[in-house]
Amino acid sequence: MPISNPEKVKVSKVSRPLTQLAVVNAEPKEKPYKLSDQQGLYLYITPAGGKSWRLKYRHLGKEKLLVLGTFPEVTLAEAREKQFMARKALANGTDPGKEKQKKHHDALEAASRTFEKCAEEWWERKKHGNDERYTNYIIRRIQRDLIPCFGKKPIHLVTSRDLIDALQKVEARGAHELSRRLKQYASEIFRQARAMGYISGNPAEEFESRDVLVKYKKGHFAAIEADEIPALLAALELNKPRLYRQTVLAVKLMLMTFVRTGELIKAKWEEFDLEKAMWSIPAERMKMRRPHLVPLSSQAVKILRELQEMNNGKGYVFPGVYDPKKHMSDNTILQALAALGFKGKMTGHGFRALAMSTIKEKLHYRHEVVDLQLAHAKKDKIQAAYDRAQFLPERQKMMQAWADYLDQV
Repeated sequence: MPISNPEKVKVSKVSRPLTQLAVVNAEPKEKPYKLSDQQGLYLYITPAGGKSWRLKYRHLGKEKLLVLGTFPEVTLAEAREKQFMARKALANGTDPGKEKQKKHHDALEAASRTFEKCAEEWWERKKHGNDERYTNYIIRRIQRDLIPCFGKKPIHLVTSRDLIDALQKVEARGAHELSRRLKQYASEIFRQARAMGYISGNPAEEFESRDVLVKYKKGHFAAIEADEIPALLAALELNKPRLYRQTVLAVKLMLMTFVRTGELIKAKWEEFDLEKAMWSIPAERMKMRRPHLVPLSSQAVKILRELQEMNNGKGYVFPGVYDPKKHMSDNTILQALAALGFKGKMTGHGFRALAMSTIKEKLHYRHEVVDLQLAHAKKDKIQAAYDRAQFLPERQKMMQAWADYLDQV
């Protein structure tokens, strides 16, 4: 750091440049003194025995002092190299002291510019113009799965290995889709940091997900996680893409009942007993070719009564928009989810996976009860018949609890 008023100390004149031996043997004295080398470079020795390299120079007519480091951390040869670079800067019209200050300031700033801080800057930009609940979900995921791993590191020191380790931890929990989305979020953060001049590369672009993460079948089974339910519900309420009311209600009913898409869109009013809050799907419409009972929550009944008023309660519950004699298109649910901003993140089948995991994790129902409500196949026919009789009251309670949970979130 430059010193505008160099110390006034006793000078021991040396006719020749310093040697390494002379530097090593320099003993402390009662007062500070210095041993001159050449071209303004000298060794400053304190009464306590401290030794530091200093360079006296002039810039714009003013005498200044530059500390080049301490001995023995900085050797005589290294001090002369630093002196040469300082003289070179002076020849180019640059004050080496000011340049050192700037480098020191830049180093401090770079050290404080952590991945976590850059993620917050990225989130501040991303949340504008996007659904608040969805963007809040994103930052929560980053805070949960990335920040603990390397969030405190300066972003220019974060490596692709750091990111891969974090993603593989997420993958180990079985959250395959989330691990890939986290890579996408991290890439966007690094890309913004690069545009701001904080870093020169993007660690997330140095590898492909398929090379470091386990392959899994995504296809038509992509599903959001429990934390994303509020974002989906908010998107349905806002309905920015202006979906038909019937389509919005179809998505909501699928979320509440988690039946298969074909079972929902081909449903007929004759299958429902709204007074008893029960939906009886005939065997011919079930994948396993067995009749299936779907207990209806009070919220589901309310949706069905609204649909009843819309189409007079005759024929299909979800008739085609252009031909009421036909049921809703197979692709309507998928297109609606894409329009709501969940393309590639959620599908009709995804509601089943979402319900299975969330009801078990958040509502603490046994796997057998949820599995039966999903109408999965049973190897033993006697066991299947017993399950239908044994678990129906518990399934009714569970379906109401699930709808209440959706209201709460």
